[in-house]
Amino acid sequence: MNRVLGFRSRLIGGGVAIALMIGLAACGGPPKWVKQGSGAFNEKDSKGFYGVGSVTGVRNEPLAWDTAENRARAEIAKTFETYTGYLMRDYAASTTAGDFTKNTEEQNVERAIKTVTTTTLSGVRPIERYKDDKTNTYYVLAKLNLEEMKNNLEQAKELNAQVRDYVRKNADKLFDRLEKEEDKRAPR
Repeated sequence: MNRVLGFRSRLIGGGVAIALMIGLAACGGPPKWVKQGSGAFNEKDSKGFYGVGSVTGVRNEPLAWDTAENRARAEIAKTFETYTGYLMRDYAASTTAGDFTKNTEEQNVERAIKTVTTTTLSGVRPIERYKDDKTNTYYVLAKLNLEEMKNNLEQAKELNAQVRDYVRKNADKLFDRLEKEEDKRAPR
């Protein structure tokens, strides 16, 4: 009888231990803001724009945090102004010579997208950090308060159109340079 009671108590104890482990595992994981992502949110006491930046695979921890923070700032900047250019080229051919039972098919599809964001933001601050040790991913949550955003919009209106054009022109040059490098490496 004691053996049966001992087995039962070990079984129940093991079940409780497993339940506790499952419960603790469910409590862990990334904070809500990691899954929620970037956007404009009305939090408890202040409205604002939030940006979530992340980086993975960087071993230098200070560099990883800086990169995630800069990416969070870029997420907020994209809210204000983003220029997107899109180009798609599609080529298809079917060739038959002599014997009409044999032909050659070929096709080539290329897509290029460039997105440029140029804005000056003052008052964007990192407010939370999280590191996922399983994936070695660093996350930073940055915030721009709504009132500070209003001030930034006033400043952005004053931005000289020539400066915007200069940035776009240089972005086009960089894109063209990339395209030339790709052409050099293409199989002939």
